[in-house]
Parts: sequence; structure tokens; C-alpha cells
Amino acid sequence: MMMKLAASTLLRTARRTAARSVASVDVPSVQFLSSSNPFSRSKTSFSPIEHRVAFFSLGSHDDFAPKRKAVDGEDEALKMIQEHVDSNRIMLYMKGNPSMPMCGFSARVVGVLKEEGADFASVNVLDYPAIREGVKKFSDWPTIPQLYVDGEFIGGCDIVTQMHESGELSELLNEDE
Repeated sequence: MMMKLAASTLLRTARRTAARSVASVDVPSVQFLSSSNPFSRSKTSFSPIEHRVAFFSLGSHDDFAPKRKAVDGEDEALKMIQEHVDSNRIMLYMKGNPSMPMCGFSARVVGVLKEEGADFASVNVLDYPAIREGVKKFSDWPTIPQLYVDGEFIGGCDIVTQMHESGELSELLNEDE
């Protein structure tokens, strides 16, 4: 009991001392480039205590933005999906990308494919709403992710996981290699 009391008192004293030392520190201002013209030499000064949010994007030029092909309409989406499935032996439609899946089901399928040692292509359906809806019609399957192997729809997360656990997926992926 005495040890707990001593530890508690010591902890409170340390917190009070830390609070006092933080409050007494003189915080210098931070220099930010003007957001209206990132190349200007004029700088604006902000105190980090007054302005807690700093925007690090200076609105760089559109030439440096990622290029994405616009997909207009269901017919174009279905045509593009057919091209993807035909030109890639293993094709995955997912939320996010393999290095950063944006849902647990997509992450699970990516993990399974990596465990199998499979090289695969993928499309982030979050970037392309027309493909997101089109792939559901293409396969007549309501959920994402969707895996295609050799032009054939295999299934979503549950089916891919079950096939992986039973060894079927390994056999399918290793055919014709």
C-alpha cells in the first residue's frame, strides 16, 4: 500500500513538473510558404500553438498528379473489364491497392495471393465508380473483391480463402506455368 502511494505521488509530481516545463517553453514560429504561390519568396509566420493544423500540400502542378483514365458509362466499363481479364492471367478487383488495401476482405485476398506467391494485376474500384458497378454486373457477383484467373471468375474473399485452405487455389494458380 505504501509503495502504491509513493508511486502515485511521484507520478503526480512528475506530471506537474512536465506541465510547468512545457508551459514555460518559448515556442518559435514556424515558416510556411505562401499557399497562393508556392514559388514566391514571401513567407507567412504562424505559431504552432495558435494554428494546430498545417497543410503540407502546396497545391503542386497538375502535371504531377496521378493520371487516371476516365471511364464513362457501363458499356465502356464492361469493355475495359473484359480487356483486363483477358490480358492478365490473375486479375483482382479490390478496394485499395495491394500495398494498401482499403477493406479487410481485399486485404485478406491480397494476403492469400501473396502467400501463394502469385503475380497478379489489380484495379482499385474506389478510383473508378463505373468499374466498381460494372464488375458486379460482369460477374453477376454483388461484392468486392473479385478474383479472376485465366479469364474465369473465381469468387470473392470467402471462396478464395476456402480454396487457399483446401489447396485448390494453389493448384489453379500453378496450372500452365
